[in-house]
Amino acid sequence: MTDQVRPSRRMQDIGVVQEGADILTRHADPFVFPAERAEAARVIRELSIAMDQIAAAHDFSGKGLGLAAPQIGIGRAAATVRPAEAGTSPIVLLNPIITARSDEVDEQYEGCLSFFDVRGAVPRSLRITVETTTVDGATITTVYERGLARLVHHEIDHLDGLLYTARMRPEVSPIPVEQYRQTGHAWAYE
Repeated sequence: MTDQVRPSRRMQDIGVVQEGADILTRHADPFVFPAERAEAARVIRELSIAMDQIAAAHDFSGKGLGLAAPQIGIGRAAATVRPAEAGTSPIVLLNPIITARSDEVDEQYEGCLSFFDVRGAVPRSLRITVETTTVDGATITTVYERGLARLVHHEIDHLDGLLYTARMRPEVSPIPVEQYRQTGHAWAYE
């Protein structure tokens, strides 16, 4: 990749905050509803615009795409996930909290737009239950499974100030993207 722009540089050029920035290690501030309804809607719009730009720069059709507000420099508890399945509506996560997780765990490689030159094997629960808030202030509880649970959990970690490397087993290190052979392929589940 000596003549090409590195993946992390492409993301940085789009406006994705890169590893090392303080905002990625801080807890995102929750929204207070109904008072911050307009602010939450604005942040969701900003996330959608950024996701369109990111999707134009890289193919995420195999696994889907997620983006948390801190990754675009906004320290608020909002994230959006676009599932890999075509025609599926984006998932908006406002003030999300994981309220339950399955004991059944698998380990799959993940990437992060904030350090997109590597991929890391991350163990995660195969099923999580998430409580989130709508812009109208209503509370919704949703169960996510397998790849979608992985994407949602990854974004919630960003809102808690965690990168996926914090979840990796201590003896495992990220590998360069050039060694990773699953780009564009869905995660495999039995």
